[in-house]
Amino acid sequence: MEVRARAPGKIILAGEHAVVHGSTAVAASIDLYTYVSLRFPTPADDDDTLKLELKDVALEFSWPVGKIKAALPESGRCAASSPTSCLPETIKSIATLVEEYNIPEAKLGIAAGVTAFLWLYTSIHGYKPAKVVVTSELPLGLGLGSSAALCVSVSAALLALSDLVNLDFSQQSWLPFGESELELVNKWAFEGEKIIHGKPSGIDNTGVAREIPSWVRVEVGDAHVAALVSPHNSCVLVDKAKRRALAVIVVGPGNMIKFRSGNLTRIKANMPLKMLITNTKVARNTKALVAGVSERKVRHPNAMTAVFTAVDSISNELATIIQSPASDDLAIIEKEEKLGELMEMNQGLLQCMGVSHASIETVLRTTLKYKLATKLTGAGGGGCVLTLLPASLWASSIDFGMDDLLEGAVVDKVIAELESCGFECLIAGIGGNGTEICLGASS
Repeated sequence: MEVRARAPGKIILAGEHAVVHGSTAVAASIDLYTYVSLRFPTPADDDDTLKLELKDVALEFSWPVGKIKAALPESGRCAASSPTSCLPETIKSIATLVEEYNIPEAKLGIAAGVTAFLWLYTSIHGYKPAKVVVTSELPLGLGLGSSAALCVSVSAALLALSDLVNLDFSQQSWLPFGESELELVNKWAFEGEKIIHGKPSGIDNTGVAREIPSWVRVEVGDAHVAALVSPHNSCVLVDKAKRRALAVIVVGPGNMIKFRSGNLTRIKANMPLKMLITNTKVARNTKALVAGVSERKVRHPNAMTAVFTAVDSISNELATIIQSPASDDLAIIEKEEKLGELMEMNQGLLQCMGVSHASIETVLRTTLKYKLATKLTGAGGGGCVLTLLPASLWASSIDFGMDDLLEGAVVDKVIAELESCGFECLIAGIGGNGTEICLGASS
């Protein structure tokens, strides 16, 4: 029996950094996913190993189940129905299994993810042999929620082949989990996230973690607050200093959230949105960038307060436009133009905050030549950049006129130019589905 699971990434459309200082921010899932396939060997296979293949980084691991049992004698006694935290001494024991493979220095960040995988696997399935394959459309460590998508998709696949989840094995299409099953996925995913990131966003596992597990850690300020989004798009805003939840909201798949000072609002998009996501491949230090904005506010309190107020207005107007109905094609074009202007204004204010980067400015100059609106997403300082793709460039079902048939080549030209600069480009729909499962599919 084989199962596949997938979980989406996320972006911040507007309000990053400023939200730490009381402004509104808007976040959304995207239709770029991390996929996990899980297969148990048959008796005829005569295989007693647990194999993990990370295709995107060309790493493979294989551990005899007896060796895992010797290293982690307590893991097999966990109750999969009651997610538990991995103790520090257990993390050390798992680390010895991972370190045997001498992961290249350039890929050392993967080790934490492998450690989380081993804890999740042994906690849910004990010491069964299996083969697990992970592939992802999300770049690692650049603010698109790759680690959380990994933990969610791993947890979903493991639970799908446990006795705790009832699924229709005759179906081979992508299906959502039921609410109760999804809650269990959330809780296990949160335990994996804690291994990768410590205590994500300052939530301890005896408080909010047991009630509102994490899916996507939308970091809106490493020192103060963070928004957490679950696989079914539940959201919790956290006061990190006081380590408590400020607000919770459930947002259905395909939607977005708006949050400000503990108040979260569901956004239902009434227009299709696609973004070109440019991965600058420049690693960023979120904590240092957030601290830099706070220091700039101390030096220039009046000016920075005006900046944050302007960002708040931009986020709210952006949310209003996305939710407003579009009666015809001209209305869609008008809404896109307004969204583009708001993105450009938000980017200018992010530059005022000091969180841009030479690589981001290169993307801005390139897309500006094609009259496309662009802004950074997340912490800045590198990472990923968003470019709004008007529907005339991709939606063939919308009648924009014969002249616009030539515009389809614009996206290819932009991508080619950005890739010539060493960047990686992805196209994503905004408001992707939540966690889904597919049974009986081949990997």
